[in-house]
Amino acid sequence: MKAVVQSSYGSHDVLRVQEMATPTAQDDELLVRVHAAAVSISDTIARTGRPLFGRVFTGLRRPRRPIKGSEFAGQVEAIGRHVTRFEKGDEVLGSTGSKAGCYAEYACISEHDLVAVKPGRMTYEEAAAVCSALAAWNFMREKADVQTGQKVLIIGTSGSHGTHAIQLARHFGAHVTGVCRTADVDLIESLGANQVIDSTRQDFTRRGETYDIIFDAESESSYLRCKGLLTPNGMYLRTFPGPAILLQMMWTSMIGKKRAVVSATGLLPIAKRRAFLEEVMNLVETGALRSIVDRRYPLDRIRDAYRRSEGGDTTGTVVVTLSQPSHSE
Repeated sequence: MKAVVQSSYGSHDVLRVQEMATPTAQDDELLVRVHAAAVSISDTIARTGRPLFGRVFTGLRRPRRPIKGSEFAGQVEAIGRHVTRFEKGDEVLGSTGSKAGCYAEYACISEHDLVAVKPGRMTYEEAAAVCSALAAWNFMREKADVQTGQKVLIIGTSGSHGTHAIQLARHFGAHVTGVCRTADVDLIESLGANQVIDSTRQDFTRRGETYDIIFDAESESSYLRCKGLLTPNGMYLRTFPGPAILLQMMWTSMIGKKRAVVSATGLLPIAKRRAFLEEVMNLVETGALRSIVDRRYPLDRIRDAYRRSEGGDTTGTVVVTLSQPSHSE
């Protein structure tokens, strides 16, 4: 089978497509024929080895697992003898986290990992992109507990986390303001934003409005910049951990009522993330949540897919396609 492998940390050049042996499902595993896989921030961290704390999970000196890719959608080709939740032929989606292995024509996934049956209304590309909604669910429901009537500002709405967060905040009854580029204003409105701020024309910090919750979906701003926009009991949420936000999170937990919060969704217990996935799948099934696919690239253009994902100009999620004809858009 063809797979994307990496033997060292570095630039896009460390990625290469090569032939690998097709794996065999163990007793508790599914052998999945992968049709699509997302390119996420966790995949970028796994490629670069930056920030350094990420190497605790991916390998200290070099990648622990050579095949890249952590969010997938495909069809079950075979099952191990102890598998009870899935059958051959099931269409599935999920995330392997630091185990990776999804940028390949076949991948073995434990049925106890983060995997679920793909909703029939989703394409494989949309299904591969939906796992980024777990982070949005974690922040909007678990951390902020968004309630009806609250005012929510989402910064970086054009990315994979932001496009899902808008829909979730509106589903929970909030009044949602999104911040995005001019080209994405119509899309963000279509996803349910009550108000959209064009970041190329207006500074959202100078509008004189306050919010109960500010979700920095792509970690583009900072708590200090947004603190003045929070209501007295407001909360600033940031997706990417760093020294400043970690210190601010500790400090605000002890002093005052405003809060700075960061959470690494991928490090939460598998049982909690499976519960998130179940909730997300319920919303997909009812049409309350959809994934936005930015561009599609065939496997042999994996470097271009990463460049696109990391270029800061995406709308939704960049997806790599396998096992089916596809062209980048």
